[in-house]
Formats: sequence, C-alpha cells, structure tokens
Amino acid sequence: MAIGLQKGKSPWVDAIHLLWSVWVFVIPAFDHYTLRWALLTLLSYPLFLLLYAQCCVSSRRRSRYFALTLVAMSMLLLPWYPSGLTYFVYGTIMLRSCRMPLRSYMGLLVILNLMLIAEVSLLHYAWQAVVWIPVTSIIVGLVVHAERLSEEKEAELRLSHDEVRRLAALAERERIGRDLHDLLGHTLSLITLKLELSRKLFDRDSEAAKREMAEAERVARHALSEVRIAVSGIRATDLAAELAAARLMLGASVVSFECSALPPSLPVDVERGLALVLREAVTNIARHARASHARVSTAISNQALKLSIEDDGRGGIDAHGNGLKGMHERVRALGGTLEVVSPAGQGTRLLITVPLRSRPMLRDAGTSGQAPDAVAASWPPQERHAT
Repeated sequence: MAIGLQKGKSPWVDAIHLLWSVWVFVIPAFDHYTLRWALLTLLSYPLFLLLYAQCCVSSRRRSRYFALTLVAMSMLLLPWYPSGLTYFVYGTIMLRSCRMPLRSYMGLLVILNLMLIAEVSLLHYAWQAVVWIPVTSIIVGLVVHAERLSEEKEAELRLSHDEVRRLAALAERERIGRDLHDLLGHTLSLITLKLELSRKLFDRDSEAAKREMAEAERVARHALSEVRIAVSGIRATDLAAELAAARLMLGASVVSFECSALPPSLPVDVERGLALVLREAVTNIARHARASHARVSTAISNQALKLSIEDDGRGGIDAHGNGLKGMHERVRALGGTLEVVSPAGQGTRLLITVPLRSRPMLRDAGTSGQAPDAVAASWPPQERHAT
C-alpha cells in the first residue's frame, strides 16, 4: 500500500478485490440459505471488511496480524458457516502484504492449508467444495508475490534514479561554484586594486586616476561578458540529453520510443527552448496519454526547424490546457508556431516550427556599433533581467 501511495494510487483501488467476496453469498446457493447463515454473515462480514482494510493500510509488520486474524476467524466459523472458506482465502493472500521471503510465505501457506484440510475433513465437508481452496490460495499468493516484488523493484529503481539526480545536481552546483570563483575571484580583486589606486591618485594625478578607473571599467565589462557566457552554458539544455531522458522516462512507463537524427548544430536559445518543450510533452505522454508508442522527428526546411512529437495514446487533449499553454509560450518566444492535432482515440501530434535565421531585433542590435549593448541585446529578455 505504501508503494502504491508513493505512486499516487488511491488506497481505494484495493477495494476492487473485494468483489471476490461475492463467494460469501454464493456458496449457500449450492445447498440452501438459512437463518443461521444470515446471522453469521451479518456478524462476520463487517468484521471481515475491517480486517481487510487494516491489512491494506497498516504497516507491513502489523498487517500479518490482521491477516492471521482473518484465517483464525475463518477456521472458527467453519463448523457452522461454510462461507468462511472465502475469508480463509483472503487471509492467506493478505499475508503477502507483510515483508517475508517467498520460501517462508509458501511454507506458511502450506501449513495453513494443511490445517484447513484437517478441519474440513473432521467436519465432513465435501472434498469437491474444498479442493479449490489450497489451489486458489497458492496460485493467487504466487501472483500477488510477483506483483509486490515488481512494485518493490520499481520503487528501489525510482529511489536510485532520484539519488543519481540529486548527486548530479550537487556536483553541478559545486562545479558552478568553482567556475564562478575562478572566473570572478581574480577579476574582482583586480577591480578593487585599481579603484583603490585611482582614489589615491585622484588628488595628485587626476589623469592617471581616470586611466585607472577606465581600466577598471574595461575589466568589469569583460567580466560581465564572461559571466554571461558562463551562465548561458549553465542554462542551456542539450536537446540530445533531453531525448535520452525521454527514452528512459517512457521506457519506465512501458512506452516504446524512437527518434530521428538531430541537426548537427542549433542556436543555443532554440535548443534550450525546444528541450524544455520536449520535456513537457514527454511528461504528458508518460502520465496521461496511455500510449504504447511515441516518436520524435526533426527536419530543417526553408531556414526553419520542424520538430514533431507524436504518440498513439487516447488523444482528445485540450489545446488550451496548462501544459500546452506553457509550450505555446515557449515556442512563441522563439518566434515559432505550435500546432496540436489530437483527435479522440487517435493519439496526439505536436508540430513545432521555429525559424533558425536571426530575428530582426538581434540584427539591429548587432549592427548598432555599440559592443556592450550588442552583447546585452543578444541575450533573451528574461536572462538580461536576471543578470
């Protein structure tokens, strides 16, 4: 249950298995319904529901006690209540909720089933009505064991991925800190020395003081340019790396993935924006599309890059949803367009077209003849504000 909750599964999903408890009400049909059966059902069935819920929501250490209580209740009721066989099956299967090796679980199943067979033999139950109990409990127990083992392995894999991402982020922060220290430490020390020198020279040699201040200004501008270049490298997201991450994410969701070869080189702002759009689209496919296949393809035509993201899922998505709204804004910031084709039941196709030629604003800024302004204009607006 804890693993299911971590995956976002509602605890009420396990209530679907209660449908098998219909056998409590079906078994008397093979003989006849009696007042005693009705009274015992009124007393035992609510207790059964309570114990089943406790098996689902309790810790693995405590859940075994509720499962064994189900088994004990079943065996106590058997002399007067054949429907108690259903409670026995539930109790033996819910024992797998606790953490124990498969060998121990199977051994416990065999012991409990032998005890059941001994009791029903003494009670002269028809063997045809009982033989299915050991078979059902063992087969379903093995199936549940395989499912829980798969869930545990998936949870361990998710934890390892989270740890890898955390360590990668930590290493990246340390690298950024070292780079900025190496980049700015010497430069800021030099600027400080030149400003101190200009202050001392201000009264004796104003011309020398002006030269030192001009030199400090030049060094500061150079440092600003280097910082912008460094931050651009930090913020840039590699499209190839994002495709690799998409393959891993979709593979974990059992969605086959294929992609065409990427263009040899793309403008940094275009690659960064498209990588973020791709990340959002792949996340939507993994979480909501219910697809079995996804494909990403790229092509360059008439100085424009066309990126297609397709899946064969349920389609019918809202073109104005929050996720697509963010993608529209990112593509629009690149001067491109995003077309959404998503007929219900026929998958979804996102067709993104982004121009690769320089935008007019950048060309004008680049020809203004003022180097500092040109450098500043070459940055996207949000990054200019950030610096």
